[in-house]
Amino acid sequence: MRMLGLILVVVFVGQQGDAEEFGYQKEVAVREATRLDWVFANANQSVTNPPAEWLEGYDSTKQRYELFVPAAAKAAVPKTNAKLKGKNAEPANPGLPLVLFISAGDQPAGWSQLQTVCQQKGIAFASPYNAGNNTPMPHRIRLLFDVLDDVRRRHRIDADRTYIAGFSGGGRVACGIAFSLPELFGGVIPVCASGDLREEPWLRHRVIDRLSVALITGTGDFNRGEVERFRGPMLADMGVRTKVTTVDKLGHGIPDAKTFAEVIDWLDAGAADRRKVAAKYPASRIGSDATPTRDEWAKSLLTEGQSRLKDAKTLYSGLMQLQGTMQRWPDVKAADEAKRILLEYEARPEKPWEEDDIDEQRRFLIARARALDAYATGELPPQYANQRKDMLEAAINLWLLVVQDGQDDKAVDDGQRRLPKLKAMLMAEEK
Repeated sequence: MRMLGLILVVVFVGQQGDAEEFGYQKEVAVREATRLDWVFANANQSVTNPPAEWLEGYDSTKQRYELFVPAAAKAAVPKTNAKLKGKNAEPANPGLPLVLFISAGDQPAGWSQLQTVCQQKGIAFASPYNAGNNTPMPHRIRLLFDVLDDVRRRHRIDADRTYIAGFSGGGRVACGIAFSLPELFGGVIPVCASGDLREEPWLRHRVIDRLSVALITGTGDFNRGEVERFRGPMLADMGVRTKVTTVDKLGHGIPDAKTFAEVIDWLDAGAADRRKVAAKYPASRIGSDATPTRDEWAKSLLTEGQSRLKDAKTLYSGLMQLQGTMQRWPDVKAADEAKRILLEYEARPEKPWEEDDIDEQRRFLIARARALDAYATGELPPQYANQRKDMLEAAINLWLLVVQDGQDDKAVDDGQRRLPKLKAMLMAEEK
């Protein structure tokens, strides 16, 4: 539990019909390659030229997707006529809400369950072809961004009410994308799946400030324990606005319209807060008209980081945003300025942000210990039963760190109480 240096060595690693018509269209062609930063969802930097093999055999204009555009789109403010009354004001009509649904297979998914909801609530819907679990991850992510950008080119889409969803493996990809680029989304709906936050502190802060995570599982879903006992509680304890919905008699499948209607209502209830955050920190949202370049995006994050440094309450988050600017775009001017400021703060004799860093690490450690403990010691389906030993070992190690840290009395008491039980279960598993 020690303060990490503000300046880190960065290592690039890989992997992690006409639509202006309204109503339902079974197949729409992507017209141009995405302008959005799809690369960052695969790696820890936003590079200009990703590895060649990531796009080998891929052509954006050959991609197709299922699309529904509600009649409400006719009333949306045209992009060329949108007028802002103030620097951070919203247009009179911020645009259509959108559900971007990722299938686990090669065919689109989700429309039959979401059709009534989208029609009644005036929500656009898109789901790509050939974006299933057998698609190479770089192609899969690129396709999703091609589709998202294609819809945004054609219609005014409200980023605060853009929800990326997916079933099973598609739900895990939805989490990975949303947690990498939360500025493009208001929430994520992983169905019978889940995901973990990225390691970058500034990205975790952005997710906590902006996203709502609505996890859906079923009483018969083999991922129920992961969703209910592990990921859902852990995200909530980390400070993410989180809701877990368990659907009675649902197995590993997509729930009905009633469930989605309730989930989307809950997601929409957070839109006002997302707008407030974006009004204060414009870089937290990539609006319907925006497709920032690397330089523009880096500069906007640098500017926000600098503004946060002026308030003691947001000093730590500001430093982390400067660190994020330097790590994500190391070759742009904004990164040089971020590095200069970080070095200046590192040279100061007093470093009040270190306590905030340690407090955050402690909070996340405790959240993970509790959640993994609950997952490892509860019922596991046959698919995951052979993983219990590893889960128990990991939970024990986490609780030992909590006890060793000794700063959170309740967590220390919980750890001391849980460790004997976990060790006994581990011994039984090893026999």
